[in-house]
Amino acid sequence: MALKLESPDEYWMRHAYGLALRAAQAGEVPVGAVIVQDGELLAEGWNLPISHSDPTAHAEIQALRAAGRALNNYRLNDTTLYVTLEPCPMCAGAMVHARVKRVVYAASDPRTGAAGSVFDILRSGELNHRCEVQGGVMAEQCGALLRDFFRRKR
Repeated sequence: MALKLESPDEYWMRHAYGLALRAAQAGEVPVGAVIVQDGELLAEGWNLPISHSDPTAHAEIQALRAAGRALNNYRLNDTTLYVTLEPCPMCAGAMVHARVKRVVYAASDPRTGAAGSVFDILRSGELNHRCEVQGGVMAEQCGALLRDFFRRKR
């Protein structure tokens, strides 16, 4: 029986999942994000809106800010952003402005997803940049983490 090797997408999503766990431990909605360039970790982030009293402190925004500082550039050309939940419109807009090449997400968001579920901002022909999009990587595991978090909150 051959050993199934983990794909790069699974590897980086597992890293993002660990960051989502960190958010959950802090009482935040469990979402984590990493940005990779040339196969190397460039930046990471996890949800912080509650603890920072900042509605823009989503995992993706935290990672985008850190990547911009790391590159000393707001353009994040040739990067891939991995996130455990489909990006919202705010985060998707920021990814387009940053020129992220590829976005990989785990669980779909049927309420505010902007990578195809409700909106398709990342691939909109109306904008001057479009991201490649891949959904569903570790969707069950990341979705279960979110469902369990909200179940405990209720």
